[in-house]
Amino acid sequence: MWIGGARAVVLDDSNNMLLLRQCHEGRDIWMAPGGGIEDGENAAEAAIREVREETGLEISVGSLLWHVEEVSERGQRFVNFYIGRITGGTLALGEDPEFDEAGQVLREVRFMPRSEVEKIENLYPEYLRYEFWDMLEEIDFKNDAFKVR
Repeated sequence: MWIGGARAVVLDDSNNMLLLRQCHEGRDIWMAPGGGIEDGENAAEAAIREVREETGLEISVGSLLWHVEEVSERGQRFVNFYIGRITGGTLALGEDPEFDEAGQVLREVRFMPRSEVEKIENLYPEYLRYEFWDMLEEIDFKNDAFKVR
């Protein structure tokens, strides 16, 4: 059975990318905010909820950027990546409700310029390092990509 997830690539007005630093298996990984799809919600709704839980920001989601599938020893998983637009809230490191206080994996949240994103050692997915920025130059995300919600 496939397990689904959703993440949102969110930019501020200066095109800095919102990223979370999480610690998994003793290793820090920077990634776009997001997580699992819960019963009764679609992937876009999950992305909106997860961004709120992890960052304190309210967003709307637009175009699907990527659908990433993984079949490995961990099972069958997919993650939908959406472009996100900030509609409210205040940036603050949130909590992952699946974990108790001692087991929290979220460590830091902040906006980063492209030059900083490109230098991150552990970045998920790698598409955020270069491919996303190439897409950004070709598509006017601020005006054209917000048709989903």
